[in-house]
Amino acid sequence: MAKMLAARLHELGAPMSVDTIDVPTPRPTDVLVRVKACGIVPNMANVINNWPTWYPHQPLPQLPAIFGLDPAGVVEAVGEAVLNTRPGDRVYVSPLRSCGSCQVCRGGELSRCRYFTLNGYFSTSRDGQRIFDLYPYGGFAEYMTAPQHAIVNIPDNMTFEQAGKLGYIGTSYGALKKAAAAPGQVALIDGITGTLGVASTLLALASGVSRVLGTGRNEELLKRVKELAPDRIEVMRLGEGSTGEWAKSRTGGEGADFVISALGAKAPVETMLDSMQGVRRGGRVVNVGGVADRLPVDVKWLMDEQVQLIGSNWFTTAQGQEVADMVATGALDLSYLITKPFPLSEVNEAISGRVTDLDGGFSNYVVIP
Repeated sequence: MAKMLAARLHELGAPMSVDTIDVPTPRPTDVLVRVKACGIVPNMANVINNWPTWYPHQPLPQLPAIFGLDPAGVVEAVGEAVLNTRPGDRVYVSPLRSCGSCQVCRGGELSRCRYFTLNGYFSTSRDGQRIFDLYPYGGFAEYMTAPQHAIVNIPDNMTFEQAGKLGYIGTSYGALKKAAAAPGQVALIDGITGTLGVASTLLALASGVSRVLGTGRNEELLKRVKELAPDRIEVMRLGEGSTGEWAKSRTGGEGADFVISALGAKAPVETMLDSMQGVRRGGRVVNVGGVADRLPVDVKWLMDEQVQLIGSNWFTTAQGQEVADMVATGALDLSYLITKPFPLSEVNEAISGRVTDLDGGFSNYVVIP
């Protein structure tokens, strides 16, 4: 059989090793993709070092395992039952995997499946290993297989390196969909300088939102976010006052139409609770960040104000295609990304370097197999 190189994790907390293994063969409804770039998410170092301690209910694949969440590349071959994807297509591979046959999967809502698993990352199901067994190839490899429903066609004006960011951009887009973002609205994005925050900002502007209010801790990054659209973006540094009060003061006392909570896992719950108070009556609060502690929510306030608190995790392949189409038409400009490529042999350096990077949501670390 043909051989390929793949970075595999053999032990939690240990460096990955680049191993030679067989090139996988696609099943009838699968595609084989030659990986050209795979994005490194900010949380990857935490996943392979601390995940079982932080999130024991969200298992990792059995080791040795090939990680790599956000792969993009060229279709090398397709299974005999694949109709619309062809060899040579430029694609992003969504890592969302599910059972495919339960009621929610048949309704097209794969992220609601009890087997919800992110290929090359982690599962939300205790039975997720069954999915990992079916699709054991993440993006830190020269080739990978994926189900045909996971394929997003990317335009010629989107580089493979930019497509390696599509997972987080798509996640932000999915959150905005749940927030019912629309032209003329005001958005409040808590954690605006992070990967999800910057992407949410640009997508909100592209969707016609009139103003974006944003909070963050890094003053330099806040300035860079504001420079994306100085007339439509206002920012405040966390710690300089109440986010909720600030948002109300910038909207004539009404509050933002929706809040996107894009805070990191270590952010205090008080920060999220404060930003929730910045939403208007009847508005939506969408949590797409990683705040890990329990949130003491005043449910009577939710009732009285008719505020909706919504959890959002990942996005549909169709939404990923919509984002790619926005790039194709120029509605979404990805030139803000600062790409930092690494060869597969330096995957460990790339993962550790991403943790300490100073460019926040503008940074784009990618492995080039």
